[in-house]
Amino acid sequence: MAVVLAEQGHNDLVGQPHEQAAEGPVAEAEAVAAEISTEQQPMGTPGRRFNRKSPFFIGMTAAAGVAVTYGVISLLSLAANVLILIGLALFLAIGLEPAVSFLVVHRWPRPLGVTAMLLLIIGVIGGFTAAAIPALITQGQQLIDNAPHYLQRAQDHSSFIGKLNDRLHLTQKLQSLISSPGSIDFNGVLSAGAAVFSAITDTAIVLILTAYFLADMPRIRALIYRMVPHTRRPRVILMGDDILAKVGTYVLGNLLISLIAGGLTFGWLMIFSIPYAALLSIMVALFDLVPVVGSSIAGIIVVAAALTISLPLCLATIAFFVIYRAAEDYFLVPRIIGRAMKVPALVTIVAVLIGGALLGIIGALVAIPAAAALLLITREILIPRLDEA
Repeated sequence: MAVVLAEQGHNDLVGQPHEQAAEGPVAEAEAVAAEISTEQQPMGTPGRRFNRKSPFFIGMTAAAGVAVTYGVISLLSLAANVLILIGLALFLAIGLEPAVSFLVVHRWPRPLGVTAMLLLIIGVIGGFTAAAIPALITQGQQLIDNAPHYLQRAQDHSSFIGKLNDRLHLTQKLQSLISSPGSIDFNGVLSAGAAVFSAITDTAIVLILTAYFLADMPRIRALIYRMVPHTRRPRVILMGDDILAKVGTYVLGNLLISLIAGGLTFGWLMIFSIPYAALLSIMVALFDLVPVVGSSIAGIIVVAAALTISLPLCLATIAFFVIYRAAEDYFLVPRIIGRAMKVPALVTIVAVLIGGALLGIIGALVAIPAAAALLLITREILIPRLDEA
């Protein structure tokens, strides 16, 4: 195709029949195009830049800027759900990149390393699902069967649960919810089915996008750095790679800590025969993925389950979660995630609260790496410039 352009300046696959007499000035431009097209630069060399100081250029730039900004905001609002899935997939790919790079350094071909990581993720999700669903169904049915017994205990005014029920009127609210007309209807069943289908579809999309991002991560990294001016590129590479390493350390470490939290909770519940051990331990593992507040919220629910057995066991369960939370904050996190993040505790709490308010659970998950990136940029770019000003 480049030969065609070099010979006559007109592509044989466009604008046929080619009649130079009818083209007028365009024919002259085609002749010049044939001269400037070479094998090294088939599209010719770039021309001189526009005069950015001209009034026309300034006015058009301002108007185009306003229009583009409005259009981008409108498009982002329409595609918010899809963009969240894409961002989550990119976040997971960056988090898994250290593991894939480790395999590549040890002479694994990158496609094989990416495939191994994806098979590991699918295996973990499949095994987790296979082990969790039967337990969830069994223990969920037990919870439904034992609900009248719990309601009866709640009506015992001399017990702790009965006193709590007298103050908060829990049984009345529950009974009104169950007995209200239309509380469980066909539309509700359809909505629940649609929510489950949407969750499965979103999970599949995230996994597929994660695979593509992982496979093309070297090219994505190079493309992003190519968009930085040449004089600033080396420093941006150092900072960007440091941020990517921080995200990878955080994601892998957070997953491991959540598995530890779920396993220890399951062991505690099984030892003291607290009901719904599998259900509660899975919930603790999932909630523990959310920094700062996740394990505390899950602990409150587990403590409520222990309270159905006895008050001493409830107090012991509270002590267990307090001790575990201290061990997670002062032992597990420093050793597994280490000091790579370098985010102060106050910044961590504020970042998680803001991220959760903006994007829910996903925002809380990515809040700490985002805060670490902002702190790095502030320390390396903003503060030195302020000191020199």
